Amino acid sequence: MSKKVLIIEDNVDIRENIVEILELAGYTVYAANNGKAGVDLATKQLPDIILCDIMMPDLDGYGVLFMLNKNPDTAAIPFIFLTAKAERVDLRKGMEMGADDYLTKPFDDMELLNAIESRLKKKEIQQNFYSKSLDRLNTIISKSGGLAELKKTIQERKSRQFKKNQVIYYEGDKGHGLYLLLSGKVKTIKLAEDGRELMTGIYSDDDYIGINAMLANEPYNDTATALEDSTLCIIPIEQLERLLNMYPDVAKEFIKLLSNDIRDKEEQLLQLAYHSVRKRMAESMLRLYRQQHTEGESFKITREDLAAMAGMATETVSRTLSDFKDEGLIDKKGSVITVLDLNKLTKMKN
Repeated sequence: MSKKVLIIEDNVDIRENIVEILELAGYTVYAANNGKAGVDLATKQLPDIILCDIMMPDLDGYGVLFMLNKNPDTAAIPFIFLTAKAERVDLRKGMEMGADDYLTKPFDDMELLNAIESRLKKKEIQQNFYSKSLDRLNTIISKSGGLAELKKTIQERKSRQFKKNQVIYYEGDKGHGLYLLLSGKVKTIKLAEDGRELMTGIYSDDDYIGINAMLANEPYNDTATALEDSTLCIIPIEQLERLLNMYPDVAKEFIKLLSNDIRDKEEQLLQLAYHSVRKRMAESMLRLYRQQHTEGESFKITREDLAAMAGMATETVSRTLSDFKDEGLIDKKGSVITVLDLNKLTKMKN
């Protein structure tokens, strides 16, 4: 069955040219000459991908994307903006709203086809991420109506790609929902008055981020940044509140996750207050080591992030890592660290 593409474009020549190219390429194509008609077509036909002009009368491309994101049936459809070269400065707004890509006019046939094929392939990859993550949810939530509803809620959400060092949310931003990390690594940090970072958490595949803000219905109390290229989806707070109210088992498990998070923060504070530099470094190493999917796998972390995690100066981190390497506890090549003696490191931490 051919993939369905929706084109929303008010310029007749551009619209008809795109339709012709895509039909020749074997796609089933729907076309709308304005934003309102495009939203209606998207709701009725549920295309596999949408291409939409930004500047249109009545309802522009931003309005179209906003309306589609509000509807669970269309929110996860890949969305590509069509934009004139002069409008590229406005693209940041569209990408922040959840657009997946953009094409700058004029574009040739291959640019158009490659953009569509690339987004459809990424959609398939994202579905695989969802499948793995959703299977693992069985270990978090009991097999009940609540689990089925949570799975459905996550499947309806569009995932977002974050590049390395890209900020996911800032401290003080309103908490719009709960993030599920599908792949990659994310850190959360707080800034001290002197500008130094304190890492409050490090997250990997299938971890939830922002539980505190979600349950308390408050702004995020730290800043989340991608440590590497990462894929996340956000479950809106409105849908979460409905789940929590309808299914006590779901609420109970999220409270457990929050309790574990609070316990980890308490341990971190205790270490910062009373543990020696070597103990703090050993604890940080073990925490990073345990997050690896394969036992003995090396992990990658910058000196600055390790300093923020252990609550020490970068110069102290360098000296302590050199000591650990000389003692045969670890091996270090650049920012890649391999634990060589897990038992000694564990005894040092204890």
